[in-house]
Amino acid sequence: MGNRLVCMSKKDVRANGSRSRKEGRSQSQRKSLSEKELLHKQALSMVLQQHQLSQRFEGSMSRRIGSTSSRRRTFSDQFSSGKQVLQVPDCLENISIKKIVLIHGEGFGAWCWYKTIALLEEVGLSATALDLTGSGIDLTDTNVISTLAEYSKPLIDYIESLPQDEKVILVGHSGGGACVSYALENFPQRISKAVFLCATMVSDGQRPFDAFAEELGSAEIFLKDSMFLIYGNGKDKPATGFMLDKEQMKGLYFNQSPVKDVALAMVSMRPIPLGPMMEKLSLSPKNYGSSRRFFIQTLDDRALSPDVQEKLVRENPPERVLKIKGSDHCPFFSKPQSLHKILVEIAQIP
Repeated sequence: MGNRLVCMSKKDVRANGSRSRKEGRSQSQRKSLSEKELLHKQALSMVLQQHQLSQRFEGSMSRRIGSTSSRRRTFSDQFSSGKQVLQVPDCLENISIKKIVLIHGEGFGAWCWYKTIALLEEVGLSATALDLTGSGIDLTDTNVISTLAEYSKPLIDYIESLPQDEKVILVGHSGGGACVSYALENFPQRISKAVFLCATMVSDGQRPFDAFAEELGSAEIFLKDSMFLIYGNGKDKPATGFMLDKEQMKGLYFNQSPVKDVALAMVSMRPIPLGPMMEKLSLSPKNYGSSRRFFIQTLDDRALSPDVQEKLVRENPPERVLKIKGSDHCPFFSKPQSLHKILVEIAQIP
């Protein structure tokens, strides 16, 4: 009987030990989940903080991060996957154009650039991210935005507000490339360089939507059959916008992006106004054709495939083409350090 009690005690000990390990794993998993939720909340908090600190434009989410503050270092370190932030290159002191304006793509907002802003400010460059009309925290109803001029108005207002002798570097992501092209055509003398980040760098007479035809189908088929269309003026009227469902967005845009950034995007994406995407651009050799354009290719992109990006480059050759390996359609999430390094490199080109 004593032996049996001893045996039972050993079983009890093993059972208790097993329960303890399971409870430990459960607590560890809860802790991991809690940390992810905390990071996501911090990201959202920082995005909101950008808006609250912005004083230049109503409806834009531009933010300057102090060059010597400890908060700035914490911000960039937290979202650089534990890697050391790039050191300030000495040659940046000689760069004449240090102001970089970041233009988001379709459905996104100024919020998507939070990592890029921090990294650029770390090396002494000035980064400003704008919300296009009806995007981010701009409250304009996307159903009333019918032209590229209306969609690009925050960017045009920003350029017009610059001091007379000041130039900027424009960076346009995805469908935001059309807004950059529109700005180049209208203000070629105010833009030092234009960077198209896996963007719709279309030629004269083309529509921004045409770049996505491989994935979404031709404009005619899309307007007739797509389940993603939005009819803001009623089903009997032409479509006013579109928005992909969450699973579609995850597969097309974020196939290499961190979970917390995907979570941020899922609660921040806005419907896409259809008019600007379907508008044919009028681009002249004198204005747009004389501008300095650079194209950044993303090589694991499912929204704008590498083949389509190659086609855009062939049909409308830029000054230089740079590539990011392993990046999805959102390198500001999936490859922020690589994107940062390329932007700094472009800024350094005389």
